[in-house]
Amino acid sequence: MTVVINMRDGVDERGIKIAAGFILEGKLVAFPTETVYGLGADALNARAVKRIFEAKGRPPDNPLIVHIADFSDLGRLARDVPREARLLAERFWPGPLTMVLPRDENVPDVTTGGLDTVAVRMPAHPIALALIRASTPVAAPSANISGKPSPTLAEHVIDDFYGRIECIIDGGETKIGVESTVIDLSSERPTLLRPGGLPLEEIEKVIGGIEIHPAVRGKLVDVARSPGMKYKHYSPNAQVVVVEGKRENVRRKIAELVHEYRADGLTVGVMATEEYDADEFFHLGSTEEEVARNLFRALRELDKRGVDIIIAEGIEERGLGFAVMNRLRKAAGYRIVWA
Repeated sequence: MTVVINMRDGVDERGIKIAAGFILEGKLVAFPTETVYGLGADALNARAVKRIFEAKGRPPDNPLIVHIADFSDLGRLARDVPREARLLAERFWPGPLTMVLPRDENVPDVTTGGLDTVAVRMPAHPIALALIRASTPVAAPSANISGKPSPTLAEHVIDDFYGRIECIIDGGETKIGVESTVIDLSSERPTLLRPGGLPLEEIEKVIGGIEIHPAVRGKLVDVARSPGMKYKHYSPNAQVVVVEGKRENVRRKIAELVHEYRADGLTVGVMATEEYDADEFFHLGSTEEEVARNLFRALRELDKRGVDIIIAEGIEERGLGFAVMNRLRKAAGYRIVWA
């Protein structure tokens, strides 16, 4: 039996106490953050963290992000906090920024995927912060079955985990819709491991130029230093195709592909910023912020409608568009049509 706690109207102290009790008992709690819903356990309890991997079907070498509620908690997790980390924390925490730092021996191997580093962030969501403050640092990947689209609504979590975890906090729709940006600060030069809810341009204003890890562009890696680097991610059951190029060419190409796939007897869904004559259509919005917020919801919704193939409109790779295109390409298994 899964306890679902309604906090759509804001933090409920009684509900937080119940959920924190589950965390402290080594159980699993799904909760909202400003990015997506997380599936949380006590980050310092190896047995509890192992249950996250079991529930999600997540490979054990795919590290987790530890969520904290106060900068002082870093002392329990990282053995060295460089100047760049302090500058970024002052500017962007709480917020959608994860920093990879040298790991303290206090953190179990299972939490870090066996790495000598730990990924940490402070979420900008009152429910998440209240839960952490009432319990302990919380290890939490996205609250979805491994490889599937991340959840931006409690309903998505219920679809994947009802009856399989102890508690789900329903805090309504998440604000940003894509996961946090991950920056590796454990080596000589800061490196982007995953684009996300904090645009790279904003980070570079604070600490200067940042290298982009080849995995961000689709290069296969043997060791995942961050979630989202090594394994298949964000994929619905339907096949996804991304159409990229100049806007007018993309619109024409999507219309052509809808016609071609229908002629082959396939049911076609389109997710885009403008409407198309398809079997199913999901309007992503008109700004990069709206597209990011609706991205995973669109993939899940079109899947529920039973389409065979999803055609996704590519957007410009700037601001949140960088994260959107990273997720779309991974969801498509890099099946990209250039227009």
